[in-house]
Amino acid sequence: MRILFVLAAAIGLAGCAPMTIARINRDPSQFRNRTVRVSGSVTVSVGLLGNGAYQVDDGTGRIYVISTTGVPSGGSRVTVEGRVISGAQILGRPVGTAIREEKHKVR
Repeated sequence: MRILFVLAAAIGLAGCAPMTIARINRDPSQFRNRTVRVSGSVTVSVGLLGNGAYQVDDGTGRIYVISTTGVPSGGSRVTVEGRVISGAQILGRPVGTAIREEKHKVR
């Protein structure tokens, strides 16, 4: 019984580990509509009335995050959880692969 608990906990924690942005960008179709978590620095942010977008750089690459819960300021360190989407546009400009934020935490 104890072994099953340890195994279940290990599998559950593995699903919570941050993903590298390079891995998402390398094959976005593998992650489309799947929830991922990334951590990094905000390089660009644009927001208005709680909606907006920001770009996260984790040292392996950059990806845009679309938010309806507020936008962290440039230079902030964040952890973002959300679903990978394709064909995203920000201010009418196509940005390709992005993350539709479910939640974020500023560190």
